[in-house]
Parts: sequence; C-alpha cells; structure tokens
Amino acid sequence: MILASAVVDVIDVPHGGLGKFRVEVWGKEPNDYVRIYQIDAKNEDDAAREGLTRFDADITALLERKAK
Repeated sequence: MILASAVVDVIDVPHGGLGKFRVEVWGKEPNDYVRIYQIDAKNEDDAAREGLTRFDADITALLERKAK
C-alpha cells in the first residue's frame, strides 16, 4: 500500500445517484507522485477512497515497470 493523501472537489453534486468529483492524490516520500482523477461516486468519502485505490494501483504498476 502506497501512503498517500487526497483532496476532493465536487464537480457535480449527487442528486439521489452518483455525483462527479475531482480527486487529487499525492504520495508520501519516497513515492511523492501526484495524480488527478475524475470519479463518479455517491459522496466525497467514496470518491476519496476510490482515488486512493486508483493511485495505489497506478504507482505500484509504475514502480514495477521502473524496476525492470
């Protein structure tokens, strides 16, 4: 698991369904990368969780490619 933080901005407020959120995620050193995702979710917490999950997958894959 890559240690990271996230900030969520609401793009479109959810009205009984999914809303659109901009999630900026940045990793802690030594994995201090930044990624921005646009995520459809029920609320900000779900969007943040999804952003952190995507970031972990993205950076893990990046580090595996760099190790080759």
